[in-house]
Amino acid sequence: MKKSTAMIAAGLAVFASAAGAAGGWRGYLSPPEDYVNFPRRVERTAVHRCAGFDVEVYRQANGPGTFQRVMMAVPRGLRGKLPAVAVPFYFPEAMLGFDPATGGLDSPNAPEGTNLTFYSEVAYMGDLSRRGYITISADAYHLTYAVTNAGAGFHWWRHAGEKLTRDHPGWTGIGKLAFDTRLLVDMLSADVRVDAGRIGIIGHSLGGKMAFYAGCLDPRIKVMVASDFGMGWDQTNWQDVWYWGDKLKEVRAAGFDHAGLLSLSGGKPFCLIAGKSDDESSGAMMRRAKGYGRHPERLLLVNHASGHRPPPAATETGYRFLDRYLAPAAALGNPEWFPGGGNTAKLDVTPRLRGDDIHTLNCHGRERCDF
Repeated sequence: MKKSTAMIAAGLAVFASAAGAAGGWRGYLSPPEDYVNFPRRVERTAVHRCAGFDVEVYRQANGPGTFQRVMMAVPRGLRGKLPAVAVPFYFPEAMLGFDPATGGLDSPNAPEGTNLTFYSEVAYMGDLSRRGYITISADAYHLTYAVTNAGAGFHWWRHAGEKLTRDHPGWTGIGKLAFDTRLLVDMLSADVRVDAGRIGIIGHSLGGKMAFYAGCLDPRIKVMVASDFGMGWDQTNWQDVWYWGDKLKEVRAAGFDHAGLLSLSGGKPFCLIAGKSDDESSGAMMRRAKGYGRHPERLLLVNHASGHRPPPAATETGYRFLDRYLAPAAALGNPEWFPGGGNTAKLDVTPRLRGDDIHTLNCHGRERCDF
């Protein structure tokens, strides 16, 4: 895949525009000027034929001298330009639910003692590609910015976050995560198979943070779904160096909160799947966001309250939220994309949210959680 100079310039312009609109958020989230001046290179390194879709593997420049490994899943058999969803997370095999090179469940990037079944409840990339979306994910910056053999897991994150802070004292880890995620949107926007007007984003936990920040800042992203990432500063580990680090005290003292960041999206459709880190108080924060007065149906809180990982009913509701705004062919009644049939082959994507406030679903223990 080759990017034109015009496309590169357009991507940079989008980032700069959103950063300008962000006002006080800009200094913390925008990359330093000397950081963004690197050649934008994308090289395809492999293609794997999987059940229902192909997985293309890329090497994408994501900073001066660094690259992120990217996987794009492209459904087979559908015609025309397709909607697309970015699926940020630790590493892409987790979001596929398998290693496309081997078809197996082992990955060197999985936590010690686990395999890819550990992520089966949040394998959004595989699910959505079977649903008719082009999907994309990449290694997060703990695997690209400063690789270390010391320890594993969060030791990698701490090492990368501390080095980023030393190299760029005015920047933040969450800014880097958002930047790398938006590079995936660059790839989607430049791909002739993608309908650039129908791009969404979804993520769980750390991936939810990445999805929320990138989605709020990037106007190319039309709809956001985030699972249990912690809307409130005290709901999760925002203070860790790979997110905000010591700058969290500054932004809190300045009155920043995620209602303000959501307001910057301009009333973009947002579904929050709450389970443990997020709860009803997250919904209260969503209500404070500006831009939703005329379209309350664009905010959806799905509170399954059953733990950090979402049950299938809650995940399906998130998928339907994406379908509603992006409308993949499969969601509009193409049953061949749903092996074995089932209710999802006959999705009704007609808007059904009503009321003058945020719509909340409490789907504790239910097999379905429709909106």
